[in-house]
Amino acid sequence: MPLLKDHRPRVLVPEKLSSDGLALLRTSLDVDEQKGLSADDLLQIIPNYDALLVRSETKVTATILRAARRLKVVARAGVGVDNVDVEEATKLGIVVVNSPSGNIGAAAEHTIALMMAMARKIPEGCASLKAGKWERSQFVGIEVKGKTLAIIGLGKVGLTVARLAKGLGMTVNALDPYASPAVAASASVTLVTSLSELLASADFLTIHTPLIASTRGMIAETELAQMKPGARILNVARGGTIDESALLAALESGQLAGAAIDVFTSEPPTPETTAARLIAHPRAVVTPHLGASTVEAQENVSVDVCEQVVEILKGSLPRSAVNAPLILPEEYHKLQPFVRLVEKLGSFYTQHYVASPGGSMARNTFDLIYQGEVASINNTKPLFAALIKGLLSPISSAEGININIVNAELVARERGVFVSEQHSRDPADHSSYSSLVTLVARPPSRASSQAPGVSDSSTGTPSTQHQRIISGTCSGDRLLITRLGRFEASFEPEGTLLICENYDSPGKIGVVGSILGHEGVNINFMTVAPVSVKLSAVGSTDPKHGRDDTIDSSIQDDPGSKEALMILGVDRGVSLHVTADLVKEGGILSASAVTL
Repeated sequence: MPLLKDHRPRVLVPEKLSSDGLALLRTSLDVDEQKGLSADDLLQIIPNYDALLVRSETKVTATILRAARRLKVVARAGVGVDNVDVEEATKLGIVVVNSPSGNIGAAAEHTIALMMAMARKIPEGCASLKAGKWERSQFVGIEVKGKTLAIIGLGKVGLTVARLAKGLGMTVNALDPYASPAVAASASVTLVTSLSELLASADFLTIHTPLIASTRGMIAETELAQMKPGARILNVARGGTIDESALLAALESGQLAGAAIDVFTSEPPTPETTAARLIAHPRAVVTPHLGASTVEAQENVSVDVCEQVVEILKGSLPRSAVNAPLILPEEYHKLQPFVRLVEKLGSFYTQHYVASPGGSMARNTFDLIYQGEVASINNTKPLFAALIKGLLSPISSAEGININIVNAELVARERGVFVSEQHSRDPADHSSYSSLVTLVARPPSRASSQAPGVSDSSTGTPSTQHQRIISGTCSGDRLLITRLGRFEASFEPEGTLLICENYDSPGKIGVVGSILGHEGVNINFMTVAPVSVKLSAVGSTDPKHGRDDTIDSSIQDDPGSKEALMILGVDRGVSLHVTADLVKEGGILSASAVTL
């Protein structure tokens, strides 16, 4: 459903983004560019925004995040998220996204540029010539052809560096416990098994890892001593992976012939610190964190994160969330419609069975069953998150809970919701659909001492009597509800729906239409869902347990039943007195309104 102009989400952009990225945001969002905000300024205005887009200057602290009552996504136009409190964002259900691939080429090229500048003493020669000198003999360099480049971290940037280095005629060795041997071999890279082996082979050493506990200070005095005398080292990844004091000492002793550094432990380095002395060293080639500073890279990351913000605010899955499970591109396209479907199944259950007039107590134990093609999707965490959001949002929206893939398991544990996910590659016997998703709400006696949250269960199915069952499927982007309890349905879960159970006898439709018309409620469509003798309860091997208490548990499920559901799409909300009148005057057994 398109966003109304008056209800467009608001996005705050306190740093420079590309014009193309901003134009993309403005197609569906209200964008406020406010550069130069202080921390206090940001704290004051952040409650008014649904999204925050930053680069590296804005510090998104826990205090800021807790004040951001509407915030759904923080987007970092770049790779790292060091300036965002990701842990606090996760607790609050705020998605944190970055652009991990937008500057791969820029970072790799900058690495090669620094290596060549260091090898050929380009910065020194340039400075000398600008000073009016002509000192050719002072700046004799080395060739990189035939030399060995050692790479720590053979991810996307490391692999691109390796391929560029091979083009320069270098031998490339790499250390990465998670690197694919086949990918390394395709790039003519030799994988080694130990850091000592890698260091001993290096004429040039470059690091392409994130800064985490295991990589902080990974190259220190001991490691530098294992390198060949006269070797050279580069860091275009993260400040802190190399011990700056040890690096400075190795340059001063002559153990290293040079260092090329783009990143530092503190940026910008303050005077009189080790980093400042390292920058001033004559054998150090340094740049002020320019790895991603190309026109193309900044354009790429800006457009990438802006696209993600637009999609997330529309309800789509995050593509590059740093605080959510990785979703592969092929899974992303398969999952997207089913995420929408499962959220609607959960919302339908709560509104129809729990929040409706005369609704019964909410159940906290559910089976979420995937049948057919959808069962082949390995990463179902987005579907679990969608279910929790759907179940709780109709009764928790006033609390301002932002439930999504980031915090769904935490919310489920806090609310005591149990979900068992079950997979079956075979479609249901009664289904003609290639994929089917079924939500089964189990009776209270089903709850056990298991930990709340999600589990993957394929054993121990008790009697399905008194279960509440809703099934649905996707046909392209079209969603369909195919089952409501004992009733075989076929309708789209969209807009405001009126669900009426009645005995299938003449005149019922007219009476319902008359009552709704008197209240000014227009009927957009109507469909009838009959009782189906084909529908056996999901997970039961005993057909006699195919009955549930969908609406009236005293009515038996038999072939002669004349019950049916009327599902009416209406143009506005239906008040409680209208549903009461339908039951009282219209001969309807029960009625509830659902808004999806």
